[in-house]
Amino acid sequence: MSVTTNFRMRTTHDIPLQITSENSGSERRITPAWSISQLKTKLESVTGIPPSSQRLTLRLPNQQGIIIEAPDEEGVQLARYPLQPYAEINVTDTRPPSARPHLPSASSVPKYEMPSSEYEQRSDSVLAYKKANKLGRFDPNAPEIEKARLERLEEEVEERGIQLGLRCRVDTSDVRRGTIKHVGPIPEIPSHNPKSVWIGVEFDEPVGKNDGSIGGKKYFDCREKNGVFVRPDRVEVGDWPILNDLEEMEEI
Repeated sequence: MSVTTNFRMRTTHDIPLQITSENSGSERRITPAWSISQLKTKLESVTGIPPSSQRLTLRLPNQQGIIIEAPDEEGVQLARYPLQPYAEINVTDTRPPSARPHLPSASSVPKYEMPSSEYEQRSDSVLAYKKANKLGRFDPNAPEIEKARLERLEEEVEERGIQLGLRCRVDTSDVRRGTIKHVGPIPEIPSHNPKSVWIGVEFDEPVGKNDGSIGGKKYFDCREKNGVFVRPDRVEVGDWPILNDLEEMEEI
């Protein structure tokens, strides 16, 4: 079955993007002529998040996330945004945790993994695209670019005031508030450079992905699903009060 199920067939104007959410991740082809409203409607079947509860963030290499939103989302086309092949659109669920369906973890579901040797021979893969266009590690200037990227990450940590023990929220979502528990490299996360900076956050509510561990190594202690590791540009430091489910209730 094609990965573009429920999306329009590919045209010469379609752009391949990575669509991610808390419970899903896949490559989809997006047509810039779609309105924001059309995209959100199509993403519901991919992420399980209703259009009215979606917060879309476009993430481009070495840039801050760009929020995709408008007062009239029916009349604003995606062409207004700097879409690039294989960039990421992250879909955040803005509903309070108590209003979301509790989906079972997909970590225990058997998945097909293509052998690396076979993947490297394919001509229609992300790897092939990067090789052909000399992107990422295939760029002759990759070492200098990577050094600048790491320096920029360190600057961003300082500019954002990210420090251990401070309160924060992730992806500008009020339901993803927490406390910073780790600042630094995490070699267990697949990356071209193990020195990349990651921020570990313990959420107030179970809206994360782990218990402060990754790849079998413990970086901080918290309950299952209350921990997450993200890039600095997704973290906003502030005096965010601790979430209390009772605050979401109008009557008790």
